[in-house]
Amino acid sequence: MPKVGMKPVRKQQLIDATLESVSQYGLQNTTIITISRIAGLSSGIISHYFGGKQDLVEATVKHLLEQLKSALLERINQQKLCASERLGMIIEANFTQLQRSAPATKTWLSFWAQSMHQPGLARLQHINSKRLYSNLLFSFRQLLNDEHAVIASQQTAAMIDGFWLRSALSPRPEEKFKQAEQLCKKFIDDLLKQYGDVNCR
Repeated sequence: MPKVGMKPVRKQQLIDATLESVSQYGLQNTTIITISRIAGLSSGIISHYFGGKQDLVEATVKHLLEQLKSALLERINQQKLCASERLGMIIEANFTQLQRSAPATKTWLSFWAQSMHQPGLARLQHINSKRLYSNLLFSFRQLLNDEHAVIASQQTAAMIDGFWLRSALSPRPEEKFKQAEQLCKKFIDDLLKQYGDVNCR
């Protein structure tokens, strides 16, 4: 009989193993066997908890999304932040150590490619994009007029995704991710100096 409370532990083990398998073999060559071997669990456990590889991959992407959300909430809930400071926290949350780690970057890259063909992953991609845009717009609207806030949110979201992608594909990702975070912050600072209010409020 399984121990009480083991289900979330086993699920997390399988999610972590999926990240590692995608890092080592790519999503296409990741299988139930590679995942179960890395996790040190039987392949039947995957079917029991997730039904199969596709559902486990979606659960893994959801895990990355939750970690992204948690990273932002941890930053904005610990202190009172003005709108411009909160924009900086949004940038930082997208470039945490987890989100730029090899397992996460390779899973994100595979996810983006597959989301064009798989409805479940496409839905998660829509949630991810909408959440980033909404968070940016909420803060920009406190600093810019509505027209400029919408444009600034679209531009910043594209900057984050674009710099993240270029960094992930770079031969020196760690260095590039650090530069990307700073460039995104500078982009926001420049926008606010040009159109809005750089003072905290």
